[in-house]
Amino acid sequence: MSLKVLNLAPRTVSTRALLSLRSSRPFTTKNGVLNNSNKKDGNLVDPTSEEDLASRPDANATTSTDYYEYKRVVRDSTNKGFAATWLNALAERQRQLAQGKVIDSYSYSHVNSTDVIDKTRKDSFAFVALPFRDDPVVADFYVNAAGRLRMGQLFQDLDSLAGKIAYQHTAPVEPMIVTASVDRIYLLQNVDYIADVNVILSGSVIYTGRSSMEIAISARALRKDMPKVISEETLSDNDIFMTASFTFVARNPETHKSMAINRLLPLNEREWMDFKRAESRMAAKKLKANSMDLEKNPPTKVESGIIHQLWSASKELAQVQAKPSNVLFMKDTTKKSTMFMQPQYRNRHSYMIFGGYLMRQTFELAYCAAASFSHAFPRFISLDSLTFQTPVPVGSILHMDATVVYTEHLHISKSKPKVASVTDSAIDGNTVFHFQPTPVNRLSMHAGDFLSKPGTLVQVKVDTSVQELASEVSNKSGSFIYSFYAPRDIDEEHVGQPGYATVIPESYSEMIEYIQGRRRAAETANYAESIKQSAKL
Repeated sequence: MSLKVLNLAPRTVSTRALLSLRSSRPFTTKNGVLNNSNKKDGNLVDPTSEEDLASRPDANATTSTDYYEYKRVVRDSTNKGFAATWLNALAERQRQLAQGKVIDSYSYSHVNSTDVIDKTRKDSFAFVALPFRDDPVVADFYVNAAGRLRMGQLFQDLDSLAGKIAYQHTAPVEPMIVTASVDRIYLLQNVDYIADVNVILSGSVIYTGRSSMEIAISARALRKDMPKVISEETLSDNDIFMTASFTFVARNPETHKSMAINRLLPLNEREWMDFKRAESRMAAKKLKANSMDLEKNPPTKVESGIIHQLWSASKELAQVQAKPSNVLFMKDTTKKSTMFMQPQYRNRHSYMIFGGYLMRQTFELAYCAAASFSHAFPRFISLDSLTFQTPVPVGSILHMDATVVYTEHLHISKSKPKVASVTDSAIDGNTVFHFQPTPVNRLSMHAGDFLSKPGTLVQVKVDTSVQELASEVSNKSGSFIYSFYAPRDIDEEHVGQPGYATVIPESYSEMIEYIQGRRRAAETANYAESIKQSAKL
């Protein structure tokens, strides 16, 4: 059994390429193929047999990760042939600092060329194949407690694949490329049972500026065998269940300034349309940053009315001694986590933490906050736009705070739930509150969509800050916004259990977070609608 990881150069430690492991014994390689040395009489020993149980680790991922780290550092090396181990990178940084120099990358320290050429989307196309349907052991590394796809694991693969695509586009120049932002990751349809599908992640550069590029990646679920040939032409858009958009920037590793990259040359109408749409999004993003910033501009008249209703409701709820179990103040939804950043999770430049790993960790914490708040297995809907403001160095401390900042209840229009005050003693799982604004999302008529059943849209914001050991000051690293959907009913026999969940802000700053969350929910709803309209064209 082996995992097909195709056209993907590793950027950090991940379980994605490790899944050839059925036991904990050491592995060897021959002609690039993993070989399990755990054999007896020429046959693989069952890792669950008695003779093997004593030697098995508590977690298969431990052995897997260790082996992948070994392969990664052997493959990544400097132009002098030094393997990119952490000890080598650490020694080189100390040597450079002794000379008064700053080193940003161990493997990318010199510019091979500054020539800029034209490249096509086909030049940067890359993919990863994840055979969940064909191999249950592979699926086991990506499954969550509900038997569905563990999104945090997939986020690592998405960012790693995006990095591979970026370097293919910039070749033969070798700039230092970093993830500037994740513009959106959106789940189009459910993947209810991971073992039913094989998954292919694929993408390419769709837009370039002078030193930046936008990369679009799609995830496809195939209820059939993995195709022998994978290309843009052989993949069907009908299989897409998730889309992702990344922005990368290139820097000169010697001057530490921005660096010009190869130009993208669209070749057909679809590629030109994607290019122009990406260009428009870039312009809209800059305009929005100035005009829609609630730190600079007050809320609208309608939003001010919502804030007043929320303030009144928070005052009423504060006086209730026995508060409803499905209603929480925003401050009471926060979950915290603090982690020390180890070198095993560094990016290909060696000194900073891999962005995909940060996405995975923040997602896991956001999921905890959403699950604890809703008392259900929430379904991931989207990761909204995020910007990596400050890189996270190896050896630093990462602080993460996840808070539910916005909720809205979706219900069948012909069967409206009970509307009540927070002080109503007859509140149950089918109750919504009079102070809540009209939802910006609507229930879908398609059974396979997320929003096809009554439930709560839960938006979680994860604020991250990084602290260097030599300082007590923490610098903001970035905010990750995740949206989930928690169904109102466990099943048809348990209507109203666990029920709708409601978050209520108290302070003015929390009110602003709520309004920002509502705006993001509206943007996501518009994005989903635009995808549906495009599919009809």
